[in-house]
Amino acid sequence: MKLVAGLGCRRGCPADELQGLLMQCLAEAGASLEELVALASSEAKVAEPGLMALAERLGLSLHGLPVDILAAFETRLSQPSEQVREAVGSAGVAEAAALAQAEALSGARATLIIDKRRSASATCALACIQHEA
Repeated sequence: MKLVAGLGCRRGCPADELQGLLMQCLAEAGASLEELVALASSEAKVAEPGLMALAERLGLSLHGLPVDILAAFETRLSQPSEQVREAVGSAGVAEAAALAQAEALSGARATLIIDKRRSASATCALACIQHEA
């Protein structure tokens, strides 16, 4: 199984908090860090020091997706948020980023295996890259 983690966070969220939430999501999915192929977030968040540090620590690429791409996934979000839409222009970051990046990497429809989970300052969702049979 190949996975993409979609991450959202408040300004200043530390890498340790992001990693803790990510590891919790992987454990819940019964997946390992080795199955993770990329991290994704909104274009506005990829310069966050915590996200950059996490990507570097894990040796994974961090993809920043434009808000119009994230917004295109709104109908597939488990927990759309008007508050998030007002703040960033899309009703969700973690789930939409995970789905969008998984589909960009595979060219096929992706599915969320872990919908949005929250910590104090971060959100995480996992999407599975589908392979054509």
